[in-house]
Amino acid sequence: MAKFYYGGQAVIEGVMMRGRRSVAVAVRQPTGGILLHDEQLPKRVYGAKVATWPLVRGVLLLWDMLILGTRMMLFASSVALPLDAPAVQNSGAGSDNGESLPAAAPGTVAETTGKVQSADARLILTLVFSLGFALALFFLLPLGVVGLVHRWLPNDWSGLILEGVVRLALLIGYLALIGRLPDIQRVFAYHGAEHKSINAMEAGDPLDVAHVRAASRVHTRCGTGFLLIVVVVSILVFALLGSPPPVWRILSRILLVPVIAAISYELLRLGAAYYHIRVVRWLVAPSLALQGLTTREPDDSQIECAIVALERVLRNDGIEKLQPVA
Repeated sequence: MAKFYYGGQAVIEGVMMRGRRSVAVAVRQPTGGILLHDEQLPKRVYGAKVATWPLVRGVLLLWDMLILGTRMMLFASSVALPLDAPAVQNSGAGSDNGESLPAAAPGTVAETTGKVQSADARLILTLVFSLGFALALFFLLPLGVVGLVHRWLPNDWSGLILEGVVRLALLIGYLALIGRLPDIQRVFAYHGAEHKSINAMEAGDPLDVAHVRAASRVHTRCGTGFLLIVVVVSILVFALLGSPPPVWRILSRILLVPVIAAISYELLRLGAAYYHIRVVRWLVAPSLALQGLTTREPDDSQIECAIVALERVLRNDGIEKLQPVA
């Protein structure tokens, strides 16, 4: 069986983990307990052989981040924020008809039994807004800045480099700015808990609070590092286009995003696989440093959520005893 890389993301007051067969999200409720939801991943998407092909799996990562991640983020908000409506359908635990989600007492874990609804107005609006905002801020705005100063640039290459520098500055500035918000700081702490639990698992350590707390909150396959690679790869990909007319230049910044993401994901995997080589560590160092903006040191309650979610996807994959990842 091919090596599988477990991973996840932080959500509101919780952590989502994805395994080979399932996804699980553990959210801290206002009651103090943890609500755990898991569901099987669709085999036609995640079980297809084509999903393991290089470059194709990078597009699947985008699906993960956009569709699955957004669904679980909305579910987490319905659990952690009492004013939000429940987001589980066809479930005795909670549904769209007004039934409440189960409440877990402090120190306990409750479970849902339905499936987080996959298509509603909130999901569609969130995705449309997120995609539009990201494309406008990180791809079209840098292009616009270069267009304003293009007449003073010596050549097209300098314009591409300037576009990349502006994109990088916007990325770092955006992450630093939102990281100052108290609510986002908590999400970033759950991000740190997600990294720590994955690192502990890959080291073969027991998944308990003490061992996970001791693990690093920096991980070589982090999505933050992925974004940094996207910035670098975008310069090279757009350079291949030369200097097309303005309309095509704008369209290229939108249509080539999946291509850039696919290439960036493969480079991210290579960096993680060969991190033991000194030159690779040097190349990966900037992406690891950038994680300082998107992770915070978690407390024990946040670590517990990450452990609960990770243990569930491991159990669903039939893994009972952890082995170090080579």
